[in-house]
Amino acid sequence: MENQKTALITGATSGIGYELAKLFAGDKYNLIIVSRNQEELDIKAQEFKMNYGVTVTTIAKDLSDMEQAKALCSEITTPIDVLVNDAGQGVYGLFTENELERELGIVHLNICATVILTKYFLKEMVARGDGKVLNLGSVAGKLPGPWQAVYHATKAFVLSFTTAIREEIKDSGVTLTALMPGATDTDFFNKAGMLDSKIVQNKEALSDPADVAKDGYEALMAGTGRVISGFKNKLEVNMSNLMPDSNVAHTMYEQQKPVEQNS
Repeated sequence: MENQKTALITGATSGIGYELAKLFAGDKYNLIIVSRNQEELDIKAQEFKMNYGVTVTTIAKDLSDMEQAKALCSEITTPIDVLVNDAGQGVYGLFTENELERELGIVHLNICATVILTKYFLKEMVARGDGKVLNLGSVAGKLPGPWQAVYHATKAFVLSFTTAIREEIKDSGVTLTALMPGATDTDFFNKAGMLDSKIVQNKEALSDPADVAKDGYEALMAGTGRVISGFKNKLEVNMSNLMPDSNVAHTMYEQQKPVEQNS
C-alpha cells in the first residue's frame, strides 16, 4: 500500500537536508525535494526511489528569489504532512567588505523563503489539525558572529520566529521544531567562501551531518520545540548565556577569522 504521508524538504540534495531526506524516506514518507539544480535533484530522486521504494517529486527553484518561493507553494497540490525548511546559505567576510546583493540574497533565502513556505503550508496543517515543521536554525542564532554577521542574524530570526509561531499554534495539533547545529561538515563553508577560517581548518571540530539530521528528526517526531545538536554546541550556547554579548562576539571573531598565512 502506498504511503500517504509526504515530506517537503528544501535544500535536499546535500548536507543536512539530504540526510534528513534519507531518514524520511526510510520511514516511508513520500518526498517532494527542492533545490536549485535539476540534475542533482534527479540523481538524488533516483537514489531515494531505488533504496527506499518511495515516491519522489523534484522541483527546481531558487528560493532566494521570492517569486520562485511563492510559485513553489502554488505548484504543490499534495497535502504536506511535514515541511522541512533546510535551504540556507552564508557568506564569509567583514560586513563592510562583502557584496550587498549577496547578503540580501542570504536574507531572502534564510528568512523570507522560510516565512513564505511556513505561512502557506502551516495554514493548511492547522486547518486539518495535523502536521509538523522543521526549521533549520543554528547555534549561530544564539551567538553574535563576526565574519558572518548577516548569516548569524538570519539564524537568530529563524529561532525567534519558530518559537513564537509554535506558541501561537500550541493547541492546533501542529508542532514546529528548530534544529540548531553547530559547524557541520557540509558544502556550506565552500559556498560561503569560508575554507580559510580557523573553525573550518579544524576538521575534527565539525559535526557529521548524518548525526545532526538524526537529532533533528527525532526532535521533530517527538514534537520538541528546539534541539541543539552535539554536546559541545550545547556547552557553547550555555556558556554564552553567562557572558556579555560583546565578549561572545569577540570569542566568535577569534574563532572565525582567517588562519594567518605565515603562521
